[in-house]
Amino acid sequence: MSSTSHPSAPTTSAATSTLLLALASVYLIWGSTYLVMRWVVAELPPMLMGAMRFTAAGAILLTWARLRGAPWPSRTHWRNAAVIGALMFVGGNGVVALAERSISSGVAAVVCATMPLWLALMTVATGERMRGREILGQVLGFVGVVVLLGGQLGGAELGGTLLVVVSPLSWAAGSLLSRRLVLPAGPMAPALQMLCGGLLMAGIGLGTGERIHAVPSTGVIVGQLYLLVAGSLVAFSAYAWLLRHARPALATSYAFV
Repeated sequence: MSSTSHPSAPTTSAATSTLLLALASVYLIWGSTYLVMRWVVAELPPMLMGAMRFTAAGAILLTWARLRGAPWPSRTHWRNAAVIGALMFVGGNGVVALAERSISSGVAAVVCATMPLWLALMTVATGERMRGREILGQVLGFVGVVVLLGGQLGGAELGGTLLVVVSPLSWAAGSLLSRRLVLPAGPMAPALQMLCGGLLMAGIGLGTGERIHAVPSTGVIVGQLYLLVAGSLVAFSAYAWLLRHARPALATSYAFV
């Protein structure tokens, strides 16, 4: 089931402040997570690394929402969150972690900067019109990223580069569905998405033979905690809010910033 109307940018002063705070969160935090993930996957297997991060973040956020009086999600909510979680966390974040074992965080950032363009194409294909200045802004933003970091692509390992191409496609599809499918209100929505995505990543990681054979170094533990708290609890919650309350071009502009 999908909603019949599309979110639009907030107009009240309070909503505008929330919008700016949410944008600042994803702008400042998600730019750093590519590099931190590159450090963490040096010692932790990619899928289990993501599973620990997102399962813990989802469980914390779900508990917090319940303590604040949020009702228990329906079966439809869980089903929709599982689909979105699979696309965004397994196909989006998990694939980046896998690819970063052989490519740099800069290459991953360049490829993933195509995500807003893919989402724009998907929204147009499903009947949502885009403004001309939004299209122009996205094209200019991507060109800017390529100018800054595109030189790294020439020396990148081909297999890892091709693998990471899956990530922006999957993340864009999950972002589109998170705007269209029925989800619970408030923080319960990102909680379910992260919890479902994390559990799926755990199943895939264990099923493919991933294991943690030693206690990670202090630096990796700190990096994993940063990804959990800043990257997941703060930034993903902000992004989930943006997808529901801002136009797609604005919500996904973090990929360029």
